Amino acid sequence: MGTPENILEVAALEPDYLGFIFFEKSARNFTGVIPSVSESIKKTGVFVNASFEFIHDKIIQYKLQAVQLHGEETVALCEQLKDLDVEVFKVFSIKGDFDFSVLTGYEPAVDYFLFDTKGEHPGGNGFVFDWNVLKGYTSKTPFILSGGIGPDEVQAVKEIIKSDLPVYALDLNSKFETAPACKDADLLKEFLNNIK
Repeated sequence: MGTPENILEVAALEPDYLGFIFFEKSARNFTGVIPSVSESIKKTGVFVNASFEFIHDKIIQYKLQAVQLHGEETVALCEQLKDLDVEVFKVFSIKGDFDFSVLTGYEPAVDYFLFDTKGEHPGGNGFVFDWNVLKGYTSKTPFILSGGIGPDEVQAVKEIIKSDLPVYALDLNSKFETAPACKDADLLKEFLNNIK
C-alpha cells in the first residue's frame, strides 16, 4: 500500500491484511503515514534481508501485527520475530520444480509460508508460477498463495481453494495496481466477489 487515501479505499473492502513494503530498492517502498483502519485488518510489514533491529523498529513505529520476509532470512531471525508477538510469513519463490524439504526447519518458527513466483526482483513480478508444483506440498503449515494473481485467475484460484492444500490466504498485489503501491479498489472488489 502507498497513500493514505488508497489505504482507506482498500481497507473499506475489509481485507484480512494490508501490506507495507519496507525495502528501499522497491518501487513500492513505504515511507508515509498509515491512517487509522479497522483493528480486524492486520498491518503487515514486508522486508527483504533486513536486520532484526530494522524490522523491530518498523513494528513499533507502525504497530505492525505481521511481518513478511522475502529474503534469505534464517530460522533464528524468524524465531526472534515470533517472540515479538507478530505473525511471521516466510516467503519462498518458485520457478519450475521446488524442493519442499527446505521448509522443514522453518515450520516451528513461522505462522505461514508464502509462495510467489521467482523473478528478477523479490516479489511483485506479476507472473503466476505453475501451481501444480504445490501438489508436492506435504507440510501442515498453512500457506499464502502469491505471484501475479489477477482477475484472469478467478477459476484457478477457486480450484486451488477447493483442493486439500492448506491455502490460508491470497496475496493480491501487482495485477490490481494502477501504479506501484496504488490499488484499483473496484477491481479488487470485483475479484473478491467473484471468488466468493
